[in-house]
Amino acid sequence: MSSAKTVIVTGASSGLGLAIAKAYLDLGFNVVGNARTLARLQEAADSLGNPANFLLVEGDIALASTATRLFERAIEAFGKVDILISNAGIFVPSPVADYTEAQLESIVDTNLKGFFYPAQAAARHMTANGGGQIVAITASIALQPNVKVPALLPVLIKGGLNSAVRGLALELAASQVQVNGVAPGIIATPMHGTDQPTRDFLKTLSPSGRIGTPQDIVDAVLYLTSSTFVSGAIIPVDGGSTGGTW
Repeated sequence: MSSAKTVIVTGASSGLGLAIAKAYLDLGFNVVGNARTLARLQEAADSLGNPANFLLVEGDIALASTATRLFERAIEAFGKVDILISNAGIFVPSPVADYTEAQLESIVDTNLKGFFYPAQAAARHMTANGGGQIVAITASIALQPNVKVPALLPVLIKGGLNSAVRGLALELAASQVQVNGVAPGIIATPMHGTDQPTRDFLKTLSPSGRIGTPQDIVDAVLYLTSSTFVSGAIIPVDGGSTGGTW
């Protein structure tokens, strides 16, 4: 059983989740990565050289049983869980009139249930173990909506998560569990496309006129989980777009 700290990362097979997992592995943490399929997780592990301290746990994060199994496997392998990074999420922009029932169900499953069940499991485990940290990856558009990107469902769900972070931080403070959020703006991941016209438009969504990198999000996450006196905070990482209009 390892004496290193252990972090669970949901949505760990690509994009921000993979970058976050790699950062913790590089720091010597045990990392328990979750994604919907084992094949995608294995591709991620292969890209990192298949480190022995990267435990792969596949499953739909919208299911309570997946969250339970994540913690059971992590505890069996590494003893306890110190940090939960609730990263799994999807972004579905659309005019409100055009959203479908299937899109609503999908975003509720991944972005809402995918946060709640792991956070619930973390609260139980960390309270019993005298402390821990939970970080939710939310979205800056939920802090400052933008008429150029109609996205009621992400604003609705991620906005709720921003409030949930503060509420949960208060609820768990006496148990020495810190709860924080990172709210990304436009970050260069597959979620936001790779063609140049799309990238040129996305740059206009930040007053800095550029797109962020996964490392920008990693840096914010690492700051929060290295802190001992920050809880209930939502850190926008968006080039200033939550500052207002421009």
